[in-house]
Amino acid sequence: MEIAEDTKILIVDDEERIRRLLRMYLEKEAYTVEDAENGESALTMALETDYDLIVLDLMMPGMDGIEVCEEIRKQKATPIIMLTAKGEEVNRVQGFEAGTDDYIVKPFSPREVVLRVKALLRRASSTKFLQTETKTKELFEFPYLTIDDDAHRVTVKGELISLTPKEYELLLYLAQAPDKVFAREQLLKDVWNYEFFGDLRTVDTHVKRLREKLSQVEPKASDMIKTVWGVGYKFEAGDAG
Repeated sequence: MEIAEDTKILIVDDEERIRRLLRMYLEKEAYTVEDAENGESALTMALETDYDLIVLDLMMPGMDGIEVCEEIRKQKATPIIMLTAKGEEVNRVQGFEAGTDDYIVKPFSPREVVLRVKALLRRASSTKFLQTETKTKELFEFPYLTIDDDAHRVTVKGELISLTPKEYELLLYLAQAPDKVFAREQLLKDVWNYEFFGDLRTVDTHVKRLREKLSQVEPKASDMIKTVWGVGYKFEAGDAG
């Protein structure tokens, strides 16, 4: 199913060469591409325009990528791929804690970026092709929490929760097998698949953000995601209270 048409992407990098290179490759895929050379401009554009995806550089003068990502996440769940010249573990963790969905270290292959973009858009854009559905086929209802997979929507006590694509995938993956314990390694492999090659703390940072979002409406919904010490996580479908 083609999703490039009418798909708008924002590229943010202080290097014109990087912006020009990514624009060329993404426009070849028929995406509409806009760019920004600094964090301040990027934040303004990201909040004023509903982009389908943002490719965001971490290291920029002034407002860096982490700050931009954190500010965007206060208002929007736009999919974000972080670019950085730093490959250190701490930077990856900071990126995911800020709400990044994927992470690519410079130097990178433009083709790899295109593949990551396509994969993230496929998940994030799935609701565009489900809006004509009149019957819900995949509805997971629990105390306090409902996941409508056809609508790609999570509600807690009737209130819509704004999740990033990875946060949604992680919650759905756990909720589809209540009471089953999943090791971090398995979650990283099955939820992130080939799209991200990272350490196990990636899972922890996403669980943390997911719990925080659920807890803002109902702490008992957050408590359904249980930590199994030394192993990983599980979802308890019963009354978490």
